[in-house]
Amino acid sequence: MRRLAADDGSTLILTIFYGFLSLLLVLLVVAATALYLERKRLFTLADGAALVGAEAFELTDVRSASGGFRPTLESPDVAAAVADYITRAPADFESLAVERAETVDGRSATVTLSALWRPPVVTLFVPEGIRIEVTAVGRSVFT
Repeated sequence: MRRLAADDGSTLILTIFYGFLSLLLVLLVVAATALYLERKRLFTLADGAALVGAEAFELTDVRSASGGFRPTLESPDVAAAVADYITRAPADFESLAVERAETVDGRSATVTLSALWRPPVVTLFVPEGIRIEVTAVGRSVFT
């Protein structure tokens, strides 16, 4: 009976469990931080592409309006400018794709990019990779 009430070895089991839990938490935080930073980098690229797409007009496409001058954008011009920008931009994304590059209203350019993200350390709880997607809108304004 005395032998069953002894606490010998119970501290070692708790130490191993909390060590494993701490390691798992650190790996999840590292993966979440890497995902956040990769998304921010992809959004920065999409933002630049939207700006280039918003500037994809000829001077003959600028019309006089009640509030001043406004350019008129065409979707093929936006898509061509974005594709050219993406090929020239120094981006090292895996499986980078332009999902959408168009103008909806003729005044702003909408660009959607996607890329594959892989975590720095693959664990049981973090997948081997997921596709991230960002959308940016750019507009040219004359003042």
